[in-house]
Amino acid sequence: MTTRTKRRLRRVLVPAAAALSCASVFAAEPADTQDAADTTPAAATASASTLDTVSVTGKKQPYRKLTATGATKTDTLLKDLPQSVRVLTEDLLEDAGVTNLAGALDLSSGVSRQSNLGGLWDSYAMRGFTGDPSFGSDYLVNGFNYSRGYNGVRDAANTGSVEVLKGPSAALYGRGEPGGTVNITTKKPLFQREGQVDISYGSFDAFRTAIDLTGPISDRMAYRLNGAYEKAGSYRDHVSSERSLISPSFLWMLSDDTTLSYELEVSRQKATFDRGVMAINGKLGVLSRKRFLGEPGDGDHDTETVGHQVFLQHYLNDDWQLQGGFSFRESSIKGTSTEVRFLRADGENAARQRRTRDNEASDLSARAELLGSFRTGPLKHNVLFGVDAYKFVDERLQYRIANAGDINIFEPVYGNVVWGFTPANRNTDTKEEQDSRSLYAQDQIDLTEQWKLLLGVRFDDYDQKLTNNRNGIVVKKSLAATSPRVGLVYQPTKQVSLYAQAGKSFRPNGGVSRDFTAFDPEEGRSYELGAKWDSADQRITSTVALFHITKENVLSPDPVDPNNFYVTAGEVESKGLEFDLSGEIMPTVRLSFAYAYTKTEVTKDNNKLLEGRELANVPLHSANLMLVKSLSLNDKPATVGVGLNYVGEREGAVAPLVAADDFKLPGYTTVKLTGSYNFDKQTKLMLEVDNLFDKEYYTSSYSQAWVYPGSPRAFKATLQHRF
Repeated sequence: MTTRTKRRLRRVLVPAAAALSCASVFAAEPADTQDAADTTPAAATASASTLDTVSVTGKKQPYRKLTATGATKTDTLLKDLPQSVRVLTEDLLEDAGVTNLAGALDLSSGVSRQSNLGGLWDSYAMRGFTGDPSFGSDYLVNGFNYSRGYNGVRDAANTGSVEVLKGPSAALYGRGEPGGTVNITTKKPLFQREGQVDISYGSFDAFRTAIDLTGPISDRMAYRLNGAYEKAGSYRDHVSSERSLISPSFLWMLSDDTTLSYELEVSRQKATFDRGVMAINGKLGVLSRKRFLGEPGDGDHDTETVGHQVFLQHYLNDDWQLQGGFSFRESSIKGTSTEVRFLRADGENAARQRRTRDNEASDLSARAELLGSFRTGPLKHNVLFGVDAYKFVDERLQYRIANAGDINIFEPVYGNVVWGFTPANRNTDTKEEQDSRSLYAQDQIDLTEQWKLLLGVRFDDYDQKLTNNRNGIVVKKSLAATSPRVGLVYQPTKQVSLYAQAGKSFRPNGGVSRDFTAFDPEEGRSYELGAKWDSADQRITSTVALFHITKENVLSPDPVDPNNFYVTAGEVESKGLEFDLSGEIMPTVRLSFAYAYTKTEVTKDNNKLLEGRELANVPLHSANLMLVKSLSLNDKPATVGVGLNYVGEREGAVAPLVAADDFKLPGYTTVKLTGSYNFDKQTKLMLEVDNLFDKEYYTSSYSQAWVYPGSPRAFKATLQHRF
């Protein structure tokens, strides 16, 4: 086999099979030119049947990753990107005891938790911007949108890494937030037989088990099976949850130049709908964080998601590659909830409403891309041309009883509620259809060894149709959007990169207004300056970034009917500074640190009370630290770690209608302790104490009626066995 063929196959195997994990891969033979694939982090190792084709060895590099495939859809080195990118590796997630997306994002700067629909899905703001309030926050899985529809809390059992891509990514991905995008890269099949089983038990009867199996099926085919099941009570009265995930995936090497992969995700969540506690006249702590103000008899909300991904990669030659695939996902959420609305004048009884939801959605998306490199004189171009499309259908059926029975917030007596729904209670019965078609192009130009230019643009054509089955009204809207992106990188040394970037973003606003007209899309503009530094041995990486973002046509609750309709709020602004550092700061000591100063402001709104106000749940200052020390205990490997999480004071109400509705969420700091002990090379015990000092705090809120408290001190033990 020729050297060219070997190198080409290596470039197929490494990115496609497992370039999304946290070890460093180096080819057995040296390349005659610097190639991103030669330094792409991966955990792939070839089986004996493929050693004649490619040889790969691994060396662990905790907390750092040289590339982020979601940033440019190529294997570009992070230091060459004109944007802030934080890659949360599998090692870091394990050290921090992370088992879901929300826990992972706490480790990155500029990400703040938002009101999460009674704890049913993930909701966060990046650089102050949250996204569509009708769904959980946006995120991608392997570059495909995975947030349209009804997802439960995202489990991390099949997560290889989490890429936090700051700034607008609309030039590549279309609709999205100007604050940033999250791309989850899943664990990929390996051509080496491996397995792992985790069993955990912790406070509030929390039980979890997870499995990870991989290996070859034949010389040209490998599989991976990830699964998880967890069931837990809660520190909250009458609240519990049960979640499961099963995710098999397969990789076929169709030829030396072609791979085909298929991934399936099936997840189910049964959880109590829980809006949290109330702030009494703006004051928190009056009610116990255990107090449940819903109805235990309502039962669980059931969320189901079934998703498929197929992806093909084919190398035409050493310089050009075709890739593409599709994603299809069906999701639903069903259940009944009783929710407080406001506190009566007596200060003891709260008015409540009841809602039942029966929503389902389907999302089909596909893309095809051509990647390649060529030279024009002294300039080297790394180009990407792509087309994509999606069709999203969202059907919602909701019944609502506005006055369903009061509850005494200090001495609750459950069952005093209107139980039955009638056709007259049907307040939402809609079908929304979205169709989008897009073209995009990107050119990463090496101007010199020190200067690099990134140019990108995307054209989107979008159709929206909403049918209201209650009155037969059909609302249609079409729009087109152009999303440019430009960035410049200057590298005065091999360790330092200085960069600047600017870009535009857009997001179609789903739903209709109270007068049954479609909303104009959100439009964002983002500017960013930053610097990156990597240590000489590449064990430490850091980024500091300054940013300024504006966004127009943001949805806000309609002042006339805030429970059922939205209006475009006008304009909001976010600006600030972020700093991220991760790596091995000294032998046997790993550090992850993130800090953000985020100043948000509503600069224009039809509700004058909101103008000049900060965005809800977004602190001015926030920081996170995870420090882990490796050591030897009884001549066996062990670790001990400490984590700190600081969140500053925040606005508590998303859109207060009068001044009395406004209030603040207090800042807080929590401490986490972690530790592990290896009984042998295969078996490890991990211990975790969260909120060590039992701090009483509040993670997010929507209004004074819906404030979600944080967990008290909690313990967890995990036994992990590899084979």
